[in-house]
Amino acid sequence: MKNSKTILALLLAIMVPVVSYILVKYYSERAVSLPRRYFYDSVAVTEKNGKTITDTIWHKVENIQFINQQGKKVSLDDLTGKIIVLDFFFTRCPTQCPGMTRAMKKLQDSFVKNDSIVQFLSISVDPAYDSFPQLKRFADKYNVDPGSWWLLTGEKKDIYSFALNEIHAGLADTEVDTAFIHTPNFFLLDKQRVVRGWYDGSDSTAQSRLVRDIPLLMLEKDKKRSFGDFLKELFGRS
Repeated sequence: MKNSKTILALLLAIMVPVVSYILVKYYSERAVSLPRRYFYDSVAVTEKNGKTITDTIWHKVENIQFINQQGKKVSLDDLTGKIIVLDFFFTRCPTQCPGMTRAMKKLQDSFVKNDSIVQFLSISVDPAYDSFPQLKRFADKYNVDPGSWWLLTGEKKDIYSFALNEIHAGLADTEVDTAFIHTPNFFLLDKQRVVRGWYDGSDSTAQSRLVRDIPLLMLEKDKKRSFGDFLKELFGRS
């Protein structure tokens, strides 16, 4: 009996700190502050067990089709499950666009090992001039990787409607001219195509926040893990 009690005491002495570590690790991971959501479509109200429950229906950016710099038809639906970073530019831009393109190139290079998770999009607001061969020349100038960074053209009315009504570029930048959209912002969309932030491409501090927020959204799926899933992951590693 004495030996049994000694063994039990030893097991407890070992297990208590282990369990404590697991609990702290699990709940600290879930406490990470994620980028907020910005635009909602509606609020659903339901009654359950005598309690009123509200659920925000966040705005999911609608699908849109483009032509990329390789002349291929592509759409946002092709990027299902990916985080998206996008901006609006035009190849003849003499002011902010070259700097934004260099900043986007740095982002692409920073996440080169995660190209299956993050997609970069630069959408032309001057599609009449920016045909896909013109986009290809521009892309080659900046050594753009066409796999993870698309330069896009399409119908002007569709692009402007997308920018103003789906991305809400005019709310993010109140100085946007709706007749010719020219904003320095990068927009971050999560895997459900919900806008999670915008970042001034000319501001190094804002760019640092974007570099921080992208991997946070990459890990957001972990928020839905059960504690059992967490234990399996923890102890299932080799």
